[in-house]
Amino acid sequence: MAARKSGAPKLGDVLLVTGSETFLADRAVRSAIAAVSKGKTDVEVTDVGAGELDVGVFAELTGPSLFATERVLVLRMLENLPTEMVAHLLEYAGAPADDVLVVLVHSGGQKGKGVLDKLRKASVNEVVATAPKTWELPQFVAGEIRLLGGSIDERGSSALVDAVGHDLRALAGACSQLVSDSDGQPISTDLIGQYFGGRAEVTSFAVADAAIAGRTEPALEQLRWALDCGVAAVLVTSAMAGGLRGLAKFSSAPPGLREADLAREVGVPPWKLKTLRQQARGWTAGGLATAIKAVAQADADVKGASGDAGYALERMVITVSRAHGRR
Repeated sequence: MAARKSGAPKLGDVLLVTGSETFLADRAVRSAIAAVSKGKTDVEVTDVGAGELDVGVFAELTGPSLFATERVLVLRMLENLPTEMVAHLLEYAGAPADDVLVVLVHSGGQKGKGVLDKLRKASVNEVVATAPKTWELPQFVAGEIRLLGGSIDERGSSALVDAVGHDLRALAGACSQLVSDSDGQPISTDLIGQYFGGRAEVTSFAVADAAIAGRTEPALEQLRWALDCGVAAVLVTSAMAGGLRGLAKFSSAPPGLREADLAREVGVPPWKLKTLRQQARGWTAGGLATAIKAVAQADADVKGASGDAGYALERMVITVSRAHGRR
């Protein structure tokens, strides 16, 4: 999730936005611009790729403006910053202009890491845009809805994730739509079903749930429907892997744990334990090992090891569902 090292950005700051989650990175940039633009009409915003910079352009963008007294400069893809510009950027970071906010966006990865380390040593502010883990997505949904002035419980948050999927932009858009149309009432699973029920029926989670329950034919039907509706193959293997991983953690958890402690051990919200208890019936250690191996093979296949992703997924679903109850 996005995390900030210090308070709201202001003119005279250099803000570093790092991480591969583009939705959170874009939100951090928009928030920074809004923070310095609030109540002002003459703030000039320039948004350019760092790879386009040279000394003259950078000096022009950070120097006095003829058209605005205060400015925001957003430099995207910092990892592409020309080598000859590194020293100039670091020099600026050590003594930034009072009437400019500079936002540096790095999309993650090792490229340009040396520049990041030097900027951090210069004590620039930083926002880290890291995608939440799958089990944290309901928390993301609940937070989005709170920000919008609405309310939702854990079951509703998880139902929305199951219906919409893992894409943060899609989830944020769904949250906005639901809050707008909820008339100030808590967002219920019924309302989610009205808006997104059709999508929920073809998500990768529905395929995984049916296969893990040992229901081969329904799982294959859900799979074919999901693929016909454009669900990406990698999302199906991801959902299956996540479901089996949670089941394996639940099955191997120390006995006697309290519900809250067990939920933390497994990495799921407390209400999800009931589902895991139901799913665990009929599964053995041998069956889980067979299923997990099948998912790993299918994941490799859909990422290029096989030319027929649909066949690879069907084989995975059949193997997983038949592993249910196998010793």
